[in-house]
Amino acid sequence: MTIREIATGLKFPEGPVAMDDGSVIVVEIAAGKITRVKPDGKTQTVARPGGGPNGLAIGPDGALYVCNNGGSFTYTRRQGLSIPGHAPEDHVGGRIERVDIASGKVDVLYDSWEGQRLIGPNDIVFDKEGGFWFTDYGRTTAKGRTHGALYYAKADGSKIVQVLRELITPNGVGLSPDGNTVYYAETFTGRLWSLPLVKSGKAGKVEGFTPGVFVGAYPGLGYFDSLGVQADGALCVATILAGGITTFWPGSKRVKHTPLPDPLVTNICWGGRNMRTAYITASGTGKLVAMDWPKPGLRLNYNA
Repeated sequence: MTIREIATGLKFPEGPVAMDDGSVIVVEIAAGKITRVKPDGKTQTVARPGGGPNGLAIGPDGALYVCNNGGSFTYTRRQGLSIPGHAPEDHVGGRIERVDIASGKVDVLYDSWEGQRLIGPNDIVFDKEGGFWFTDYGRTTAKGRTHGALYYAKADGSKIVQVLRELITPNGVGLSPDGNTVYYAETFTGRLWSLPLVKSGKAGKVEGFTPGVFVGAYPGLGYFDSLGVQADGALCVATILAGGITTFWPGSKRVKHTPLPDPLVTNICWGGRNMRTAYITASGTGKLVAMDWPKPGLRLNYNA
């Protein structure tokens, strides 16, 4: 598959959202800003929330909802790549933000749950009812790791629930086409998990000793980042170190890896008339690229 370079010089881009006008909005985590990339590659700043805007989604009101990790990574240059590392010593936590696309106005929706500060919100997906799932990646310091969690919240700021806790670097999150399953990927374990849902924001029972149902793992050394869902229900997980997109078919042992020329591939989304154009963030090299994808992506519940 031919890879088309859309934009370069981005400061650790992630969270691509394909807009109906053909542009793609991404976060630049290391720059603390949100950027619109137009079809011709020109860029325009949408908002400057500061901290570390990480994951993006369009909500039911047409606004952007942002997982902001609060600046939970430091960055170094190595072999021409931007590499995220430990949290800075002054990192206090992250938040969920609402951004008006037209004005760039940023409002904090949530920064805590039951009095506990959110640590490093990472990725987000909306369900059909207008609520959203998001992962909190936790935090890594020189002294160790803080566990992460999976949350469900309402877009009006009225309710936030911690659904799973003590997760190991939960990162990507997505919903099955029927909305009855939420998926999450763990970075350092390189594992993909699912959680059955009995209703909006409510998890079903999982048998055994694990918090979720094991879906699959990368067949080798690879860290998982964010994920996207195809229209047929297959899960496309951005894979770090292995550098590419790893596709899983739930209920099957089938796994396919699509390599890309960046060891820090972090996100995938789809756009275009038939949802067959995959937009992928190659974060190590600071690029947004596109390619024709074999199967259409799942159109998300809200778009703008």
